[in-house]
Amino acid sequence: MEEIQCLHCGGFFPPSPRHKTQSYCAKPECRRARKAAWQRHKMKIDADYRLNQRSSQKQWAKGNPGYWKRYRKRNPEKAERNRMLQTIRNRRRSRQGRADPSGKASLIAKMDASKWGHFELLGQFWMVPVIAKMDALKVSILRIPTLYP
Repeated sequence: MEEIQCLHCGGFFPPSPRHKTQSYCAKPECRRARKAAWQRHKMKIDADYRLNQRSSQKQWAKGNPGYWKRYRKRNPEKAERNRMLQTIRNRRRSRQGRADPSGKASLIAKMDASKWGHFELLGQFWMVPVIAKMDALKVSILRIPTLYP
């Protein structure tokens, strides 16, 4: 039987005849990686799954008050690493021109990035495909005002 390469560890293994699309071996760390990849994919494509996960996490947090505070106290190196990485993310955001009108850099989230009423319609046209049989597409060209001089 032909062996295939595991997507996680890179080792070769004989695939199960029952699972034609198997791409991870049976090692526990590879099984965890396969499950994590599946969950990331499911979170991207399934809104119901995402909502269920979020509510489960909130319920768990409600049942375990103070967990994260104790965790940071027990693992100061991980808490410091997280602070350092958040500082880097904040700096990267501020360098990309994401500052609020007062000139201060927004740290985490930017609310109301744009409002529809501020755009000026410059023109509209139809894109009609010539080669492929596709529907025409109406395109609007808008001027976005400069928010940050």
